[in-house]
Parts: sequence; structure tokens; C-alpha cells
Amino acid sequence: MVWCSGWELASAVSNAGGLGLIGAGSMHPEILKIHIQKANQSTRFPFGVNVPLLYPEIDKLMEIIINEKVEIVFTSAGNPATWIKTLKDAGIKVVHVVANTKFAKKAEEAGVDAIVAEGFEAGGHNGREETTTMTLIPLIKAVTNLPLIAAGGIATGRGMLAAIALGAEGVQIGSRFVASKESSAHENFKNEVIKTGEGGTQLSMRKLIPVRLIKNKFADEINKAESEGKSTQYLKELLGSKRAKLGMFEGDLVEGELEIGQVASLIKEIKTAKEIVDEIVEEYLAMKLDLMGKEF
Repeated sequence: MVWCSGWELASAVSNAGGLGLIGAGSMHPEILKIHIQKANQSTRFPFGVNVPLLYPEIDKLMEIIINEKVEIVFTSAGNPATWIKTLKDAGIKVVHVVANTKFAKKAEEAGVDAIVAEGFEAGGHNGREETTTMTLIPLIKAVTNLPLIAAGGIATGRGMLAAIALGAEGVQIGSRFVASKESSAHENFKNEVIKTGEGGTQLSMRKLIPVRLIKNKFADEINKAESEGKSTQYLKELLGSKRAKLGMFEGDLVEGELEIGQVASLIKEIKTAKEIVDEIVEEYLAMKLDLMGKEF
């Protein structure tokens, strides 16, 4: 959700009954501070911040999160143990994103409050194991007693019900909210998401950090380089430092990096965050009642 989830989307999701998250992975510290303050002005409900732990200015980000009294932090792409005590001492709940059972157990040992099990279908950066969400949820449920949140390939009430049936206590949804009116993604990217059909995304950059992208010229170049056995350094130079911003925030659909999940093929319309939350919850409750009726 880098370049897509700022204060406007996070506060709108929280106001609609979810837990909105500000995506700090694309923000310099001073920008994050502004987003947190604006979110606080726009909602009276809790919201969180997602922080990739490999971020180069991580110390400054965490300082701002603590000073601004954020209530919950979702960490990813790194070891949460480094920051657990600091965050907990500040009264902050910590949720860590994992893609396998090994890191789920390590996260629990580190003292996190909950775990996100993110499957292979997810957009953005992905686990190397390529385990699907449907398989990952019960695998992680079997090795941890922590509350489990499912992510990857979930954009509907039916998907939410399936995840909970497999053992999740809740779901984390990203891609569906990229195509929301409050998302900070460029309109070109939003429209490309709702045009993306079945098979329109693929996992790329396996030699670096696997990431799921919409197929375009840039993705083709990366895949060609990988198939030709180009070096990691070559791939880093091809990727550069601003491809995601170019595609997702500035709207270059040719040369930009367009991160989205497989579930993009189910997204057909740009809606408000409230409409999306209401639609998911209503479908979830209707399907749950329908199944209970069939069972009994």
C-alpha cells in the first residue's frame, strides 16, 4: 500500500468501522508526522501505521509514531524483536506480517500482540515460499496462539468468511482499497487496477524481494532480465529507487512499478472506503447466515 494509503484513506476506513493503516513505507519522517496528525483530526477512532522494518530512516519513524501516540503498529520486512520493547513501553500494540510458520513462531517469541499471515496472492512484497493464503492460515494457526489476521487475495465478504473459517480472527485488506476514492494512488493506477483481469498480475523480482505487479513494460523488462540470469546488481539498477512512486503515485503505466494483488481481477469499480467496508461486512454477514441456515 505504499503511495496508496495516506491519512485520508486510513481515517476513512477507521470511520467506516475498520482499522485504517497509514503506509509509512513511502514516507519521509516529516511526511509521516503530517499524515498522523491529519488522521487524528479526521477520525476519533483508532488507526495504525504500517512500518517496513528495513526502512532506512526507521529510528526517526518510530520516534514520531511514539511521540504522536499512535495506538497500533503493523511491522513487516524485518525482525520485530528490535522494536518490541520500545513500542510496548510506549503502550503501542504491535502486529507483525509473516509469510511462513518459521517467522510466525519467531514473532510470537519476540512478543508481538498479533500476526498477519500474508499469502502468495497478495500485492506488493511477498514471501519467497509462495504459499497461498488458504494454505498459510491453517499452517500458522497450528503453531501460534496469537490472534491471527489473514491477508492476500481477500477483497469480499465471502473471502473474509473463508479466512475466518480457516482459523483467522480477522482480515487485512489492501488491494481493494487501492481502488477507493480516498486512496492516494494516481487515477491512472486506480483505473488500471479495475481493468486488470484474471492472470493480469505476476510475481517478479524473485532475486531481490519478490513483489506482485500488474504486467506492463517494466514488469516485462524485469522478467526478461531474470530469465537471462542477470545479476542482482543489474536488477537493482533496473529497478532504481523511484519505480513504485512513478507507477502508483505519478501514474506512469508503462515504466512504473504497479503493485497489486491477484484479487485485482475481482475489483470492477472505484468506490468510497465506507462503501467498500459496508459491502464486505454485509456480504460476510449474509453468507454466514446463509451457511448457518443450510447447516441447521
